[in-house]
Amino acid sequence: MTTPAPKRRLPRGRHEHILRELELRGSVRAAAIAAELGVTEVTIRRDLIELEKLGKLARVHGGAISIAAPEAPRAGKSLAGLVLPTGASHYPDVVRGAESASPSLRARVVLASSNYSLATEQRHLERLIKLGVDGIILAPTLRDRTLDELAGALSRLSVPVVLLERRLEASSALARYDWVRTDHARGAELAVEHLVELGHGAVGLALLDRTPTAPSIREGYGRAVAALGLRSAPVVSLPKTEDDPDAAAAELSRFLDECMAAGVRGAVVHTDFHAAHLLEIAIDRGVRVPEEFSIVAYDDENAQLAIVPLTAVSPPGRELGRLAMSTLFERIQAEDEAELAPRHISLVPRLNVRRSSGPPPSDR
Repeated sequence: MTTPAPKRRLPRGRHEHILRELELRGSVRAAAIAAELGVTEVTIRRDLIELEKLGKLARVHGGAISIAAPEAPRAGKSLAGLVLPTGASHYPDVVRGAESASPSLRARVVLASSNYSLATEQRHLERLIKLGVDGIILAPTLRDRTLDELAGALSRLSVPVVLLERRLEASSALARYDWVRTDHARGAELAVEHLVELGHGAVGLALLDRTPTAPSIREGYGRAVAALGLRSAPVVSLPKTEDDPDAAAAELSRFLDECMAAGVRGAVVHTDFHAAHLLEIAIDRGVRVPEEFSIVAYDDENAQLAIVPLTAVSPPGRELGRLAMSTLFERIQAEDEAELAPRHISLVPRLNVRRSSGPPPSDR
């Protein structure tokens, strides 16, 4: 007796892709799916046969439709564009937050990165509109353009837009848009307040100025120093390490020198990477952290992985993404969008206390 050949198991990834597209659009074409996945139509037709046997879909000429509407494709999910300047920093958490809100909103997220380029951002926006998105979440590039120019660009979009992680109060033209962002100024205040509660009478600041976050951190730091009556301490602007790693190391080294010479034994450092680098410089010099110098990082992407786990201000990336999605879809689903007042939402970061912060030496 001949043993039957084992049934061929088709890759789960193709099945999942087909079912996602079917849920989104109500129908799929074998040719389109084959082109998207880089396989033959024959392979996709076999997938459709297998999925039909499992009761997942109904095959029709050239493709398949949802079994929930075998006579005609049902309405698909909504599409939301998400345009971010980069995949680094806390933006991966923003994406995860947006995705976590998607199932309940019956939405699919399409992600694009502008790399802080106006031309790339515009190209992505045009592409998303052509794709048929119902709305866009945008962390706009502000470099090389004014807020009024940004307002002009947004006014030409045909779908609702929620703006992400930008301070836009200076433009009345942008006030009509929904904003969701982190209150980075308050985050900086939390960092300074933490060190003061430990007994520090002065707190330094090392800041990566070439980021949209930096002005708010600088503002919050200055506000806390004034409100708490702290004595003056070194404040430095750091260069990007990818531009000149040696310059960044030299600036951090000089910052530590100035702090130690001024009797300042605590500092807020933006970003995690720079805070970890300052920690290494201190250790190499025999300066113990936190016994002789306390460090609070700003970002909390990798702060816990430093040689001495870093106390850090943690922006609420996931919550930011989730709120941006729900705000966008409330706007999309409104019968009369004009009746909805603009939502300007600011989220306060949290402070994660770890081992890099403690009382100044005199209090030990």
